[in-house]
Amino acid sequence: MPLIRILLCVVLAAFLGTSRCADLPLDKLKLPPGFSIELLARVPNARQMALGDGRVLYVGSASEGKVYALELDGSYRAGPVRVIAHGLHLPVGVAYRDGSLFVSAVSRILRFDDIGQRLAKPPPAVIVNDDLPTDAHHGWKFIAFGPDGWLYVPVGAPCNICEPDPNRYASILRMKPDGSQLETFARGVRNSVGFDWQPGTHELWFTDNGRDMLGDDSPPDELNHAPRPGMHFGYPYCHGGSLPDPEYGEKHACSEFTGPAQALGPHVAALGMRFYTGTQFPQTYRGQIFIAEHGSWNRAKKIGYRVTIVRLQGQRAVAYEPFITGWLQGDTAWGRPADVLVLPDGSLLISDDHAGAIYRVRYEAH
Repeated sequence: MPLIRILLCVVLAAFLGTSRCADLPLDKLKLPPGFSIELLARVPNARQMALGDGRVLYVGSASEGKVYALELDGSYRAGPVRVIAHGLHLPVGVAYRDGSLFVSAVSRILRFDDIGQRLAKPPPAVIVNDDLPTDAHHGWKFIAFGPDGWLYVPVGAPCNICEPDPNRYASILRMKPDGSQLETFARGVRNSVGFDWQPGTHELWFTDNGRDMLGDDSPPDELNHAPRPGMHFGYPYCHGGSLPDPEYGEKHACSEFTGPAQALGPHVAALGMRFYTGTQFPQTYRGQIFIAEHGSWNRAKKIGYRVTIVRLQGQRAVAYEPFITGWLQGDTAWGRPADVLVLPDGSLLISDDHAGAIYRVRYEAH
């Protein structure tokens, strides 16, 4: 579908207050046998998703400056799309806890209290923390609450490759829900835009985007495992666990750092990731990791633009394979997955900031 038709469709859907819009070529998408995909809603520039109480789905956006909410019915069908915040700086990340919605806006973490009861007239934002870097380069932030009750917030490197202040950049931070006790959990992380905690172990896993301008096939994007605080994952000295950086690699050996649990495709732009915690999908998918691959820009032949799965045995990655493909047709992409989210019924949501869409994947045994 041409881009202009996608944009017109999204604008019309927003104007009419509807969450659906036709003409996305879902028939181009390839899924494993037994799986189906449908359009749940049209949401402009849809990025991170979070599910609140009362089956309310919250969605951050990449360039609209808005945060959206959709009320889902008992069958997880979407009602009208509401704008619950606007005028924010890249409010990509959303996280829900104890009735409040937390939103990342580059240098600030904001909170909207009692949001589920106030969708028609959203409350003003409360500033949780406004002391994060203001750099827009890798400043978009996926956020989430960990099993420890702390809010985890990544701060990417303010560059493609540089040696930034390690106490300020290229890290994953965490803070108390009130914004206090800000501390560094992981270092040497170039640009993480997705993480989750493994059920049972409660250990952190996260995606990280590799540096650009080292050729089409290197370095890989990464899936990393951080079972404890204080680990360093190599940036800017080492990429992919074994590739010294041509500019900074002489300063430290790759052996000094933690390598990836799984090397992903080069430049696939791995973003949102979640462990599959439902029971609707077959047993072979349970406890495995789904990753939204946004798609390459720094590559002669485009790759990514898909949802992949990393299969684990315990805490060891043993396979990396496609789950849904088809958003990339030849060298033209009509969609770009940005995040994934498991619903309580076991279906899987996928956000797509390029098509302005949220899809729902279901499994029905035949």
